[in-house]
Amino acid sequence: MSATTLLQIMFGAYVVFVSIFLISENRAPKSSFAWMLLFIVLPGLGLLIYLFVGRGYKAFVRKFQGKEQDAPAAIHGLLQDVNDQHDAALAQLNVENPMAARVATLVHSNANSKITTSNRIMVLQDATQTYPALIAAMEQATSSIHLSYYIWNGDTFGARLLAVLAKKVSQGVAVRILYDPVGSFSGLGWRYLRKARAAGIEIRPFSALWRVHTISYRNHRKIAVIDGAVGFTGGLNIGNEHLDPPLGFARWRDTHIRLTGSAVWSLQSVFLIDWANATDEILDPACLFPAVTQEDHAANLAVQICLSGPDTEYAAIRQLYFELIVSAKSQVLIQSPFFILDETLAEALKLKALSGVDVQVMISPKGPGQFLPYWAANTYAIDVARAGVKVHHYSAGYLHAKTVCVDGEVSSIGSANWDIRSFSINYELTAVIYDKDVSQQLVAAFQNDLGDCVAFDLTQYQRRGRLLRFRDSLARLASPLL
Repeated sequence: MSATTLLQIMFGAYVVFVSIFLISENRAPKSSFAWMLLFIVLPGLGLLIYLFVGRGYKAFVRKFQGKEQDAPAAIHGLLQDVNDQHDAALAQLNVENPMAARVATLVHSNANSKITTSNRIMVLQDATQTYPALIAAMEQATSSIHLSYYIWNGDTFGARLLAVLAKKVSQGVAVRILYDPVGSFSGLGWRYLRKARAAGIEIRPFSALWRVHTISYRNHRKIAVIDGAVGFTGGLNIGNEHLDPPLGFARWRDTHIRLTGSAVWSLQSVFLIDWANATDEILDPACLFPAVTQEDHAANLAVQICLSGPDTEYAAIRQLYFELIVSAKSQVLIQSPFFILDETLAEALKLKALSGVDVQVMISPKGPGQFLPYWAANTYAIDVARAGVKVHHYSAGYLHAKTVCVDGEVSSIGSANWDIRSFSINYELTAVIYDKDVSQQLVAAFQNDLGDCVAFDLTQYQRRGRLLRFRDSLARLASPLL
């Protein structure tokens, strides 16, 4: 048998094997055909891309299921009050705001998240408000500080934060940090890690870089929990670039929130599970879920923490965004640095705009260190703009906020961008807030940011050179990876 014949037989067997494998996964037909074509045309590269970004949640269930059953079993015993809060809040929403009730029911079903009502929220715009509030909370810590960030830089601000945390360790406070090794690769050096560990800080990567098969599945969540009583989440990472913007940007525009109350229990639970998955250590929850204060009880503000990731059955945040859009009666306001849509969300935006709802999207036309996502975003902006969606390019700096506000009543603030990576590949978290006052703050912030925007003009874009438009179309092909 000649070498050519042997290679043909091996290639034929390879084609049969990958075809059976992909068909058995029961993906959407066009997805199966696309992967099949990639495997056949680029056998080695196609397999590598699949290992990085193509696998579904079933590939992760065996690894994570045990810890997600063990840790919450102890945690949930301390959170019986949340069940009562959820039932009462859902009953009230069904009467006062059926749209919000549907959203809450969805998040409960697809993300296993209950509504918490004994909460207070402070909306923080930009690092100039967020970082001082975060440090002030840390300086008051008496028992524990838990931090999880996609990007942790050992720069000027990182060094300042390290000094604060080292001091708290010397006072007997347990400090635990999870960082994403890909997001923090260029900014977190071994000297910083050595100094942190020498000070008694437990700082660990979410997933080791040597685990090549999971290297693309990043922990993009931003979580801070101090004494189990004060929580922070939103769009900001840890780095001086948020205070001193990168070259070419006048400011870094972002949105974060400070939480107190029972919603902090949810953030704490997420951190403990992520910590267990990353370190194989299940922390004793006995002292990590303090009682809610009377002030938080009295505030009676409803919040749900929605999670999504490659290890979950449902794309919970994508489904949340879809439900928020299709439920809107008058207005949808979206802020995101990226704008890479799947067909479902694109159709939802066009549907609401065509039906007369005021749909506005604010995005960044460029960003530091990247260009493909912003080129690709132009093609999606064309698509929705034709249906009447108002797309705005933020021009006063870099827009990094990830917010959604619907009808001035329900809002979402978190880590998830409007892109395929956030919807399907990354571990993400967003706080869903059922409060008019908070929503109106986001409406006001959006209106204020409009003064720093340039409207995306469909006609003007169509007049651009064919080469530039082809560049954007070519970048769109990489959308699943962006």
